[in-house]
Amino acid sequence: MKIPFLPLILAAALAAGGVLPAAAEKADRDKPMNIEADALRYDDLNQSSVFTGNVVITKGSTVIRGGQVNVSQDAQGYQKAIATAAPGKLAYYRKKRDGVDEFIEGEGERIEYDGHTDQVKFINRAVVRRFKGATLADETSGALIVYNNNTDVFSVDSGAQNSSAANPSGRVRAMLSPRSAASAPAAPVAPAAPQVAPRLRVSPTLGSGASQKAP
Repeated sequence: MKIPFLPLILAAALAAGGVLPAAAEKADRDKPMNIEADALRYDDLNQSSVFTGNVVITKGSTVIRGGQVNVSQDAQGYQKAIATAAPGKLAYYRKKRDGVDEFIEGEGERIEYDGHTDQVKFINRAVVRRFKGATLADETSGALIVYNNNTDVFSVDSGAQNSSAANPSGRVRAMLSPRSAASAPAAPVAPAAPQVAPRLRVSPTLGSGASQKAP
């Protein structure tokens, strides 16, 4: 089942899959990737690096954190990052939405970012949240969540590996806030009817009734 991320659906969000549109910060794709870690192993021949220990990646408004991150670059210069969580933790991803004070935040045991396709995958115990400022607006969890920046769409799949004590079935779960009434377009205002000034006519007599309104 395909479902929109913004709160146009309610109960259908609990189905086995979904599509969740969101507009991400487009400029991040062309920003340089900055990385901090405890250790680095670099392979110049294969244009790949392995960062380990409290790894933090920033790329424009995008932030990726993990216990280990493998970064590679293809012949066209596109970068790919694969973040895996430290034991007992989850890898982390955060990105600003374009033109609004909103952020997309996600977690998973493994996060894959592909700069060529501009796509992010959250794998195993995956959770994606949308924040309006600092307020949580929507939250979706599943076994696999794929976020495509080009199409501004999320897809969510369930799986047995997503099962837990709180969710033994492993089904997709979602919490979606209703759209704010303030964001709805205002109804058009009908133009006011033009005011017609009264016409005057000349009276044949002088005095108090010298001018009268025309019928």
